[in-house]
Amino acid sequence: MKQVALCLLMANFAFSSLSQDIHQQLDSLFNTCYHKGLPGAAIVIEWKGKIVFKKGYGLANQVTREPIDSITNFNIGSLTKQFTAYCILRLAEQKRLSLDDNLSRFFPGFNPSTGNQITVRQLLTHSSGILDHYAFIDTNLIKHAADKDVLQAVRSLDHTYFVPGTQYRYSNTAYCLLALIIEELSGLSYADYVRKHVFEPLSMKHSQVLKIGTPISRRAVGYDTLGDTVSFRRLDADESIFFSTEGDGGVYTSVEDYLRWYHALQKGGPDTDPEIVKLARSRQFPIDRSKKLWYGFGWFVSEKDSVKAVYHTGSNGGFRAVVFTVPSLDYAVIIFSNRTTIDLETLVQQVNTILHMNNKSFTKIESLVSFIDCWPNFAPCKETASYSTSSIRNLNASVMALN
Repeated sequence: MKQVALCLLMANFAFSSLSQDIHQQLDSLFNTCYHKGLPGAAIVIEWKGKIVFKKGYGLANQVTREPIDSITNFNIGSLTKQFTAYCILRLAEQKRLSLDDNLSRFFPGFNPSTGNQITVRQLLTHSSGILDHYAFIDTNLIKHAADKDVLQAVRSLDHTYFVPGTQYRYSNTAYCLLALIIEELSGLSYADYVRKHVFEPLSMKHSQVLKIGTPISRRAVGYDTLGDTVSFRRLDADESIFFSTEGDGGVYTSVEDYLRWYHALQKGGPDTDPEIVKLARSRQFPIDRSKKLWYGFGWFVSEKDSVKAVYHTGSNGGFRAVVFTVPSLDYAVIIFSNRTTIDLETLVQQVNTILHMNNKSFTKIESLVSFIDCWPNFAPCKETASYSTSSIRNLNASVMALN
């Protein structure tokens, strides 16, 4: 018995030392990206139900000097799409809609040339071909665009980029329309529906959808990096007309709150349907079959080397975000940032490499970083003129099949 106890003690010591070594390596990596006294990031990494790493870096607000921590609320940009998609699937499960319903059912004034052809399923999977709304909104007339402005901009258009359902093209417009469908069917605002059916049941007490004029507690401010990488200008809702659309990128949350959502995705939770989660995180429409990359419902899905990775990026104003998961390993890397120019794809790759080198249980799947080979060329931006997490600037919407 004494020998068994000694072995257990030594094993615990070895595990503790290993965990400390991993923590130091990760901390060193993040310190090279996010510096004290500058806008930064909140980061959490979880594996098999245990938090491997959780820490905040830098400032949430350069004026108040408030530091970032795990309860700081960030705009998560296109990570919002997973919530929008979940709510649509929830309504479909309740028979309130069919994924094969067309736009004209919900928006009778829609041009029939497009409204009768585009379906809910195609909106969810970025295969609708609907034209981006940015060029069709008179930005001289509004300060903050809303989802209804997106509808007004595209409802009369009589053509699409391609025949709906035949190609993939990332679309923020589609998710703004999905938010309006949620409102039409539920009688609630998009923000209230998400709060009632996602945030409140999961005790995500400080998460909310942006409403201009409504305060957000513990809110980080978004910043754009200027040329020298140590100077920043504010790039938040007041500095960007399209920042405020909701269904495509309106959610504010913290890594602490988001973990509650992630746990519900993995293990179930109050008012969280596991069948809907499974459907959302499964491959639905091919992006690149040669790279084994698909879009699910609100998620990118990569199935390479017998490993399914489910992930998404977000970009809005000065905010950048990424969530990368391997559901079968209960592995998640979550990074919410309030500054531009940090390459989050590479950062996730470096995190995966550190954990792969230091924990032998990862060796059975060869490499967790294989998803990088499948990552879209341009991480989804909420606005076509904003920076991507790949640091490619001012891309033309007409050639951005993935942005």
